[in-house]
Amino acid sequence: MNFEPFITCAVTGSGNTQGIHPDLPITPEQIANAAIEAAKAGAAIAHIHVRDPETGKGCRDVALYREVKDRIRASDTDVIINFTAGMGGDIVFGPGEHPLPLDPAGTDMVGPMERLNHVQELLPEICTLDCGTMNFAEADYVMTNTPGMLRTMAAEVQRLGVRPELEVFDTGHLVFVKEMIRDGLLDDPVMIQLCMGIPYGAPDDPLTTMAMVHQLPAGSVFSGFSISRNQLPFVAMAALAGGNCRVGLEDNLYLGKGQFASNGQLVERAAQVLTGMGARLLGPAEVRAKLKLTKR
Repeated sequence: MNFEPFITCAVTGSGNTQGIHPDLPITPEQIANAAIEAAKAGAAIAHIHVRDPETGKGCRDVALYREVKDRIRASDTDVIINFTAGMGGDIVFGPGEHPLPLDPAGTDMVGPMERLNHVQELLPEICTLDCGTMNFAEADYVMTNTPGMLRTMAAEVQRLGVRPELEVFDTGHLVFVKEMIRDGLLDDPVMIQLCMGIPYGAPDDPLTTMAMVHQLPAGSVFSGFSISRNQLPFVAMAALAGGNCRVGLEDNLYLGKGQFASNGQLVERAAQVLTGMGARLLGPAEVRAKLKLTKR
């Protein structure tokens, strides 16, 4: 059991949820306000994607990231800023017997350095690296992160002095993380996010979760989350496994059956679970010290 965990809130994500949740944060102002709301509820870290304000779809616009960061830093609420670096690795094949040409509506594939444009310009405290290529539930969509891409991105993030959060969706991703540690591409402390229950990655049952935990690199700091209705129960699972937790509208839209949640409500419920288990939540300053971060 981790009796001093921290909470990350993933406030909006990039999935096709804008037509489902009536109050999903979409504009930079809404995303910044969601991060501030989450921080006031007890989150130490805000994990941030941006969306096209016109369509609601995920995008990579540096100006949108800049506005979100500026709005958060102009507030009177402290929170650690964690930008995704996952955008720009989306391939959608054509259907059936015609995988080529790729579907232009869903494909967004750029080079590894272009995927880091917003990180290079804005220097968040943390940015995420998705540590492998994986099929998702959508029929012809592939999240694409080759070893070469990831090594290039890890080296650049290390040069920038930004802490990478290594998103791990399956056991093979942990193998690759250990190779990057071996090759000097990751500085201590290594920060890992176990992303459980996502088709077709590692399931979120306790045995699989603990198998992943037992394969973590020595000395790493890890968090864990699951999706949909298992998000809030997994808060307890992650803490019991010795880790930290993540909640938020990126991974789950509901507080209860048929009840849409806000990011603040999900963080409040996670905080209730953790404090009810006897834990003390770490704030942003304590997490910065733990992860050796520099506020910018």
